[in-house]
Amino acid sequence: MIKLNLKKYFNFPSILFFLILILASFMRFYRIREYILFLGDEGRDVLIVKRMIIDHVFTLLGPITSVGSMYMGPVYYYFMAPFLWAWHLDPVGPSIMVALFSLSTIYLIYRLSREFFSPYVGVIASFFYAISPLTVIYGRSSWNPNIVPFFSLLIIYCLMKVVIQNKHRWLVVAGLTLGILVQLHYVTLLMIPVIMFCLALLKFKLKLKYYIFSFLAFIATYSPFLLFEVRHSLINTMAVLRFIRQQNHEAGFSLVKIISSIQDILIRTFWRLIVIENAELAKIITLGIIIGVCIYWNKSHRHKTGPQAIDILIIWLITAVSLIGLYQGVVYDYYLGSLFPVPFFFLGISVFTYWSDKKLYNISLLLILAILVSYNIKHSPLAIEPNNLIRNTQEISRSVFDLAENKPYNFALIAGKNSDHAYRYFLEIWGEPPVEIANPVVDPMRKTVTSQLLVVCEEKICQPLGHPLWQIAGFGRAEIIGEWQVSTAKVFKLIPYNPSDSNKL
Repeated sequence: MIKLNLKKYFNFPSILFFLILILASFMRFYRIREYILFLGDEGRDVLIVKRMIIDHVFTLLGPITSVGSMYMGPVYYYFMAPFLWAWHLDPVGPSIMVALFSLSTIYLIYRLSREFFSPYVGVIASFFYAISPLTVIYGRSSWNPNIVPFFSLLIIYCLMKVVIQNKHRWLVVAGLTLGILVQLHYVTLLMIPVIMFCLALLKFKLKLKYYIFSFLAFIATYSPFLLFEVRHSLINTMAVLRFIRQQNHEAGFSLVKIISSIQDILIRTFWRLIVIENAELAKIITLGIIIGVCIYWNKSHRHKTGPQAIDILIIWLITAVSLIGLYQGVVYDYYLGSLFPVPFFFLGISVFTYWSDKKLYNISLLLILAILVSYNIKHSPLAIEPNNLIRNTQEISRSVFDLAENKPYNFALIAGKNSDHAYRYFLEIWGEPPVEIANPVVDPMRKTVTSQLLVVCEEKICQPLGHPLWQIAGFGRAEIIGEWQVSTAKVFKLIPYNPSDSNKL
């Protein structure tokens, strides 16, 4: 008779984690189509993936960076493809994928904690990751940096399996994961020194074959982008190096400035992900968390049993924060994606440590946790009305589609910080894409200029006539024959200017 160890699967921490997973799913999937961000960048991505699915036009390049004009690897587009296809080209599909990756990150936080710390560390860490406003925001919209936390954490999990459990084949999994990760954003390159420092500082020795297999695994998943780089003289790699040199030259070297930047990144990591309310309170709570982690580290090393999981987490935090701190440009929240799970682990470890110490008052600890929970709920993105960007963009695009009357047309968008790709996406999947006006050198006969120009204006003051935007200026002198308010924008219909019309009385 086969006996099942039900306690292994239905113990108290596992039940708590199951409830946490339900909560996390609700916060990521609730009205997801109404909440997700869908602007020019997101439109560009689904447009490229649509052409892969429908037109079979594949790419070796990924999204372009917001600074430095560098392209990333294409792996994110290939992750998007099955979800965009399964949701019948609805942009919500890739966002579903990101939400699933976010839930997988929560699961991996709990699993790593259960294996190498305590299930209760996993419960605390996964719970706060589940409700953190920043992880919720980045965990339900399609964007390449949004799945970085999962792959960064998977690398750390692999390192713990290798270093602590002596399961050396996990280094190959780390290599595969790294090849994916560095295509998602260039900031993730910091995980390379994290891996190197973990293996070197912990004095861990591996047979040469595992390093070779791991490197080959990295090449395998990195190969699409590597192939493009080799064929184009490492154009993006050189752009990255030029960008780093330029940043260092413009900022100059100042030890005081770098130390201040590292301190700011450290506090910000805990503030933006856990404390939320304000940076000053974050400093106090961060100090308490670090003290708790130091107590745990001291206890874990008292018997000198070898490398500990806490060592890898500390190396991860110190290396990543230091390298990001060296960057003297603007550090956006998503730059910290490789670090997202760390403060939650440290919070769980410190709470577990303080709770285990009978000298400390657990009621005070519960009060602090309750305050942190209240801050996270107070700033929850679910408390904000949804933006309905997909619906609005569809409505405006449908208006353009109808006004074109099944005739060739040119299209332009007047907006402050947005591009027209989101509108063009819907127009293309509906079978009526606009004609792109070519440069006169390429099109001297102006065959790409049609008999009508449809302009969407997202700004408060709209003056399409004489606008310097190429899609408008390239159309030539025009006159407005119609203007409509559609959803959150105005739509104008322009035709070539006819002097004879102005002479009519």
